[in-house]
Parts: sequence; structure tokens; C-alpha cells
Amino acid sequence: MVTSEISDRYRQRGVSSSKEEVHAVVDGLDRGLFPGAFCKITEDYLTGNPEKCNVIHADGAGTKSILAYLWYRETGDATVFRGTAQDSIVMNLDDLACVGATDDVVVSSTVNRNARNFPGEALAELIAGTEEFLEGLRSLGVRVTSCGGETADVGDLTGTVIVDSCAVATLDREKIVDNAAICPGLAIVGFASAGQAIHEKSENSGIGSNGLTSARHDLLSSTYKEKYPETRDPQTPEDLVYCGPYQMNDPLPGSNLTVGQALLSPTRCYVPLVKAILSERRDQVKGLVHCSGGGQTKCLRFGNGVKHVKENLLPASPVFQAIQAASGTSDEEMHRVYNMGHRLEAYCEPAATDELIAIAQNLGIEAQVVGRTEPSELPDGSNHLIIRRQNLTLTYDSHS
Repeated sequence: MVTSEISDRYRQRGVSSSKEEVHAVVDGLDRGLFPGAFCKITEDYLTGNPEKCNVIHADGAGTKSILAYLWYRETGDATVFRGTAQDSIVMNLDDLACVGATDDVVVSSTVNRNARNFPGEALAELIAGTEEFLEGLRSLGVRVTSCGGETADVGDLTGTVIVDSCAVATLDREKIVDNAAICPGLAIVGFASAGQAIHEKSENSGIGSNGLTSARHDLLSSTYKEKYPETRDPQTPEDLVYCGPYQMNDPLPGSNLTVGQALLSPTRCYVPLVKAILSERRDQVKGLVHCSGGGQTKCLRFGNGVKHVKENLLPASPVFQAIQAASGTSDEEMHRVYNMGHRLEAYCEPAATDELIAIAQNLGIEAQVVGRTEPSELPDGSNHLIIRRQNLTLTYDSHS
């Protein structure tokens, strides 16, 4: 199956892996005090302090909430939504961490639900999951708190539930991690998305909260289409809806997890790791990239005149192997959509790599040097990326 066919497969499901239509609009807007940073940063409008700045971020669990809904309907276990609360919050906190905001973060969540299908017991577990997760972070020394949220009953908009969050922080301008500093001559350290970190209760598949529309449909069988029509878009072609070979309780090949457990693994939070790294090696870390939307190609948006070379990637965990085997998705698209082994990468001076890896290992997170940066080889000097994995060579540029 060629890449254009795969891309069309995603579009027919209402998904855009690159969100080019979004970037066409927002890339021309004001990019804040640090245009090259991972998140938009503004002057401190809250206090007017010229030495500080504000950063705000909004994201959510995406369609991963539908997987929790399926689990709930199949098992009656509403505690599954505690993981959904974590998914939504982490997708904000990890982005903020990439600009250096690892403390004094305030979080608010919004739940849009169909009250017929998402009753009070499920909502209670979602709220409890938020408080449980934030308390866990505080026990690790990360100062983060909730200021509440909003629950909206919008049955006309969703058949199940949508979980979104917003996070706000104020920090010193001098402490900002500005990805504009990503330049040739740096090492790239990748931090695994799978395994079990010391702050996780169980093994993590590494799936995160990106690409779950396709992962869900490509892995799960038509049983779910028939039983839970509220979990699919009626405009999506029938052959692309729940067209996989698995039930949620089937073993995931090559893993100790079931397919359902793998897809529902709560998104790993890297904030404790980033806090430790910036405490120990701030001067040697030039950039941080959360490989969320865009997967391994996210780095193309950061730095100037850079050729990103990734030729020592961590192994793709079993959940990604199963998705590709079931769907026939190309290697090019898999690395564009999914993190494929690591969801956070640090761009640092080569002398700092051993220390960064040791810090990660102390937290139970596998890490290794996955690549390096070199001068751009393109005529216009724009960023580009080459990925080498065994006999595989993939190339991307900032226009692809």
C-alpha cells in the first residue's frame, strides 16, 4: 500500500496526521516572545512583571476516550476513565515541559458528554482520576494543581465523551527552553514511551494519545461497530470502521498486555524527568521536543537550517508493530503518525548525553542517543529529517 493510499485512508476517517490546514492558518499569526519555542509564550499579562512570561496550553485525550468507553461498556469498570483523565492532562503538561514549565502549573478540565451513555459513575471516576494523578505528581515534587473545570451535556455533539484540559503557568523568561537554539552539532537523546517508569502503576505500551482513531479501527474488529455505533462517524466508509482482527481482551502479540490494555495505557508523563534534567544540565540542553502530533517528524518544526538524523531509534514497541501488521500502513506514515518508541527527545551538547540517560534510567525510563543534528543539505537551507532503522531509510522535509 503506497503512502498516498494510506494518507487517503486517514483522511477518510476524518483525521489529518500533519494538520497542514491548521498550520496554514496559525503559522502566520504572532508567535509570541520566543517564536522558536515549542509552545507560544507571551509577556506576563497576569502581573505585568517584565522578567516573567505566561504560557497556556489546551489539548485533550482525543478519541482515546472512546476506547475507555468501549472498555466501560464491555466490563462495567468505570475506573478506566481515571487513565483518560491522565491522558488529557499529560498532553498539556508534557508540551509545557518542553519550554521549561515544570512547576507551578494550574490545570482545568472540560468534559463534554452524552449523559445517556456516560453516566454519573463514569464522570465521578474521571474527576477522581484527575485528582489522583495530580496528587501523584505532587508526591514526586512537581507543583501542579487543579482549579476545577466544566462538564457539559452535549448529546447532539458526541455519542460518548470528550475530555479536554487546559494548563497555565508563569515562569522566568531566563529559564525558557527555546527550541530556536536547536542547531547543527547536537546529540538527540530519545526517552522511551514504553516500559514502566517508577511513577507508573503498570507496564505502558507507549501508545500515548496520538493516532488513536486509526489505531482503534485498524486493530479492533467489526464486533464493536455493530454493538456500539455511537463510537463511530457514520460518514466514514464501512470498510475503514473497526476493520481489525482483535477483540479488546485478546493478547497483544509480543507483549504481556492485551490489545485493550495496550491501547488504553495512560499517556506517560515526562514532567518529572524534564524537571530533573533541567535541574542538572540546563545549560547543555538546547531544545526539547514532545513527539506528539507528527510523531517522529515533529522535530522538523524546530531549529533553523538543521538536518535531523535519527539512526539509532529505540525499538518500536509491540502495539505499533501490531497496528502496522493489521493495517498495512507504510513505514513512512507510521513514523509520521506514531511516536514509534520514544515520545520525548532532548537536543543537547554531546558531552551531556550520559548524564541525561542516567537521569532517565533512575526514573525507570529507557533512554539512548537516537541521533544528531547536522547542517541542512537542502538548497533553501530548510530543515529536513532522515530516519534509518535496519534496512529502512525514510526522508522528510518541512514541506512534506
